[in-house]
Amino acid sequence: MTHEDKGHFSDKHGKDQEIDARIAEAIRERVPGNEVPCAVAFTIVEDLKVEPRAVGRTIDQVEKSITKCQLGLFGYGPQKSPVSPRENVDEELEKAVRERLNEGRLPCKEAWDIAEGLGLRKMQITSACEKLGIKISRCQLGTF
Repeated sequence: MTHEDKGHFSDKHGKDQEIDARIAEAIRERVPGNEVPCAVAFTIVEDLKVEPRAVGRTIDQVEKSITKCQLGLFGYGPQKSPVSPRENVDEELEKAVRERLNEGRLPCKEAWDIAEGLGLRKMQITSACEKLGIKISRCQLGTF
């Protein structure tokens, strides 16, 4: 999506894609503005017992943007990302990351699972990936 397209999030899903009314209502109840933090989106996922992609699609359809990615990849204003590469990546973390790569990239869900399994914050996984030169892909909400 180019800068000029910003604000036309629903276009990427097609005009005939129905909006899930329950999800749309939950978004409107919890987010007064146009920005939905990733953590709020995942609260909706848990509360409604729906797939993250359904929430991400509905956020797009109601023309709101997803911000403050829990991995620190986007949505933090002018600074872009609060994550910088780690100085060192221990063997256990590197092994966990490399074992879960898909086409050379680490899917978002796998990054979350590694963080939970190793007792780390999600942004620590991103920081390790930055050091290792590994990109994170397949956002669970569908932003990338």
